Amino acid sequence: MGKKASYSPAMSDLDAGRRGPWVAPCPPPPQETWVAWLVPLIALANIVSFGYTMYVNDCPSTHRLEASDCVFPSLGRFAFEPFSINPLLGPSLYTLDSLGALDYNKVVVEGERWRLLACIWLHAGVIHLLANMLSLLFTGVRLEQEFGFVKIGLLYVLSGIGGSLMSCFSIQSNISVGASGALFGLLGAMLSELITNWTIYSNKCAALLTLMVVIAINLVVGVVPHVDSSAHIGGFVSGFLLGFVLLMRPQFGWISRRHIPPGYNMELIRPKHNLCQYLLWFTALVVLIIGFLFGLIKLSYVDRQLH
Repeated sequence: MGKKASYSPAMSDLDAGRRGPWVAPCPPPPQETWVAWLVPLIALANIVSFGYTMYVNDCPSTHRLEASDCVFPSLGRFAFEPFSINPLLGPSLYTLDSLGALDYNKVVVEGERWRLLACIWLHAGVIHLLANMLSLLFTGVRLEQEFGFVKIGLLYVLSGIGGSLMSCFSIQSNISVGASGALFGLLGAMLSELITNWTIYSNKCAALLTLMVVIAINLVVGVVPHVDSSAHIGGFVSGFLLGFVLLMRPQFGWISRRHIPPGYNMELIRPKHNLCQYLLWFTALVVLIIGFLFGLIKLSYVDRQLH
């Protein structure tokens, strides 16, 4: 991403707004940086969840297989299913389904809505888990450092649910697991954050080009067979809209009233956010609410029709 622009124009405004040479310059405070702890905790929770999944799976005893039939039998009940069952080094589909995988029939027909959230904490195998957690740490840590754990936590969970909703209506014959929807939500939020905070970026074209390449690579991965691309799209769209709502920053050159020196011409103060930011915030919020309500109402409607 491109560097954030410096505060030199804001200082020029301060200099222009002085009424006398006796006023000492008072630069705005540096941007607050949070310690990223939630994103690493989420990654750890996913790893622990996968360990529990393998413990429940118990390849040697659950399926009455010979120990040598499981992959890495020395791991005991944590051994992986044979490659013929799961090539990703993970549990069986039955175990994933029993622990909360996204299953259309169970979500819609049996009303198990909790699976919309539970499925984002499950992974099909070690390869699946590592790929998602590396992506999470790569994108999530920076976002949490800049915007804090509350906003990024909401972004992660809501994007995951958005991906689950779209996946639920797109894939009705298979089950789906993984944090991909939430991860694509972070990518979508990075794009909308760049758009809504455009004025504070110095290398705008470089930042946009870099981000678009990263997004394109991830979207291409989504079209690989047996990958739930609908969850990726739903999560990306949800995160893109949430970015406008949650990640809006003050426009370039804005000065907090707490840091304005005496004698400054108050007429030179720029508004905290510009009109374009407010319009994007309002539009994204409305579309987001309508989209989530539509998905949830559609689930309830189909449920009533089936019963």
